[in-house]
Amino acid sequence: MRIAVFGATGSVGRLVVERALEQGHEVTAFTRDAAGIARRHDRLRVVQGDVFDTDAAQRAVTDQDAVIVALGDGRTGKVRSGGTEAIIEAMRRTGVKRLICQSSLGVGDSRDNLDFLWKYVFFGVLLRKAYNDHVAQEQCVRASGLDWTIVRPSAFTDGPRTGGFRRDVPTDATGLTLKISRADIADFLVEQLTDATYVHRTPGISN
Repeated sequence: MRIAVFGATGSVGRLVVERALEQGHEVTAFTRDAAGIARRHDRLRVVQGDVFDTDAAQRAVTDQDAVIVALGDGRTGKVRSGGTEAIIEAMRRTGVKRLICQSSLGVGDSRDNLDFLWKYVFFGVLLRKAYNDHVAQEQCVRASGLDWTIVRPSAFTDGPRTGGFRRDVPTDATGLTLKISRADIADFLVEQLTDATYVHRTPGISN
């Protein structure tokens, strides 16, 4: 498939690009700084631009089969929702329908999966702006009219690819560590390119 990856220089986005190339996909990596992508591959194209700029996003999504959004913004909150809104508009302009968007476990009905620390300290205080940005991002995706999947991973770790994480975590799940490796997140995001199981759904993933 031909895919565009937004957030391609982020800690998960880089792994998405690598995994997609490993699986034979043609990848367009969107970044605000092309110098941040040292990877060279005959199936990798780099588009530089501001993710808030719909015209720039359109250059990346034109003629693609799918889009993966793995935008990050640390503790601040604007890039995920604002950037995703511009990407969606670019997809509407170009007729690209498949959107896979990385959000976070704890958003929406998955809030019940969180423990006290994550609910009230991290997302309640320390990461409140980031949490609210994910909430706004999901609202934008749901209203897009596209064939979307919102993936909700728990806290990132630098562990290896395992494939042993729990998929589509129910809201009453018990025994969660609330952690998952970035490599496993990237794998699951790329899996959605060829799997329609979670279209118009919000699967949570966690160990």
